[in-house]
Amino acid sequence: MKYEDYLEIGGTKLSSRLFIGTGKYASDALIPQIAESSGSQVITVALRRVDFESHTENVVKHIPKTMQLLPNTSGARTSDEAIRIARLAKAMGCGNWIKIEVISDNKYLLPDGYETVKATEILAREGFVVLPYINPDLMVARQLQNAGAAAVMPLGAPIGSNRGLKTGEMIRILIDEIDIPIIVDAGIGKPSHACRAMEMGAAACLVNTAIAGANDPVRMAGAFADAVRAGRAAFLAGPGASRKTASASSPLTGFLDFGDPR
Repeated sequence: MKYEDYLEIGGTKLSSRLFIGTGKYASDALIPQIAESSGSQVITVALRRVDFESHTENVVKHIPKTMQLLPNTSGARTSDEAIRIARLAKAMGCGNWIKIEVISDNKYLLPDGYETVKATEILAREGFVVLPYINPDLMVARQLQNAGAAAVMPLGAPIGSNRGLKTGEMIRILIDEIDIPIIVDAGIGKPSHACRAMEMGAAACLVNTAIAGANDPVRMAGAFADAVRAGRAAFLAGPGASRKTASASSPLTGFLDFGDPR
């Protein structure tokens, strides 16, 4: 039996819940193969890598036209910088989707929640479909929802660390309490990490480093696609309750001797 299960963001229905990135590949020419293997419909790109006037290598030339472009404000240290980058991206023809990243911490690359909320409020009011990258903080997530964010993207672990869902319990709280989609971003290093996030009820996962850094990025993209689908299916199926003691799958009575062993 086939179930219809779409993720809707900004009026766009998505059948794939795996978002991918464009950074860190040995060659941008791999991007079409990654996109096909992953089945992803959304791809993020840093605006500083986009140059429509360039006659040399341009990452956008390798992105399939059917994909939803998600420019990000990578490099922004304040809300003003993030807003400027978002407006530039739209003016350059990248559409009205924007991933807000405001990072002033150079060691751990953790997002600034206060500046992120400010940027989101202004850009959402201008008609952008805003997907802000945040620490999994419930109060910040609520402020972003009230500011008009289309989704929130909490980190599982520091960017590029491949350490998995170190913030898993905090992400679970966001899933329970926030009414807009929760898309787990940053730190996912293995397909099993993505599967776990989806089993928890995340709406989607964004994966870049774990795919780009694999020995076989194309095959790894396919593995992540399978993991995201499996995790989502498990969440929709409703896993059974866990127990501290054993519970037999079949009756033990009727064929075992439970008499006095003496």
